[in-house]
Amino acid sequence: MLINIVGQIMLYVSNQDEAVKFWTEKVGFSVISEENGQGMRWIEIAPTKDAETSIILHNKEIVARMSPELDLGTPSLMFFSDRFEQLYSDLKSKNVVVGEIVDMPSGRVFNFADSENNYFAVMEKR
Repeated sequence: MLINIVGQIMLYVSNQDEAVKFWTEKVGFSVISEENGQGMRWIEIAPTKDAETSIILHNKEIVARMSPELDLGTPSLMFFSDRFEQLYSDLKSKNVVVGEIVDMPSGRVFNFADSENNYFAVMEKR
């Protein structure tokens, strides 16, 4: 196989500072790097510093101007957690919009929304 890992996921947001605040303060991600160049700013975040896959927060408006052909919709991301109940409780206690825990054939799942009402899912992994 020529591709062996998903390196980065591009997430296009209206307010990068609010997005960083949400992902770091509410979800517990860390900022891995931040770059400014060619009129663009992008922030790399991940659950841990050594995570194989990270999320890049891009300014939706700037990317739309530079690359109008891109689909800037929110990707449907599924996160895995081995501390599922704790994450669910923690997000609720931080006033994050979370859905009910649902039993699926592949395991328990719940959704949560960021500050721009983009929804993401978490699956319990033991």
